[in-house]
Amino acid sequence: MCQAHPEIQDLLERNALWSDRMAEQDAEFFSRLQHQQSPDFLWIGCSDSRVPANQIIDLPPGEVFVHRNVGNMVYPTDINAMSVIQYAVEVLKVKHILVVGHYGCGGVQTAMTPGGTTGMVDNWLLDIREEYSRRRSELAHLPHDQQVDRMCEFNVRRQVRKLARANVIQRAWLNGQELVIHGWCYSLQNGRVTPLDCTVSGLDQVEQLYLDRAE
Repeated sequence: MCQAHPEIQDLLERNALWSDRMAEQDAEFFSRLQHQQSPDFLWIGCSDSRVPANQIIDLPPGEVFVHRNVGNMVYPTDINAMSVIQYAVEVLKVKHILVVGHYGCGGVQTAMTPGGTTGMVDNWLLDIREEYSRRRSELAHLPHDQQVDRMCEFNVRRQVRKLARANVIQRAWLNGQELVIHGWCYSLQNGRVTPLDCTVSGLDQVEQLYLDRAE
């Protein structure tokens, strides 16, 4: 059946070569992955195909728990994202959550476009559009590309703040769990990550929404 889709057959062949190569380099590689998953990091990033989490920070499979969506968004109503975050925090006990945007993000550019789109992505990116509306006069003196990049940074900082207000995060801190949220922006031009100086590591740094005793 794959013969009708040579590009899929190519992927399967690449997979077989990769599997053989990894087994030759490390005979225990797959058995280790099969029996444990204990990453210290949760990566919340953009779906952009040019921003692969493990490769950017040069870590092998099993070291980073990953969630990606258009625009690296954090919505408390997003069951998918919040389930990933809860599992990472409560089950895997990750120590660091990395909210990672990237300069030139297409989602950010779409949110900054007058008139928007005709699809669901407009609703998904509403948070960025609202942030841009608040920041428009602040950014007006910059060339368009720089406005986009600055908005990418603003968006990451905003998602970090929202994540720090989430129930699962605040209850982890109430329980004394070691957990730090970081905001980064990745450059497609040089492959470097820029920390955005918006790290949050405890309840003393955010508005406390869940003050009852942790169960």
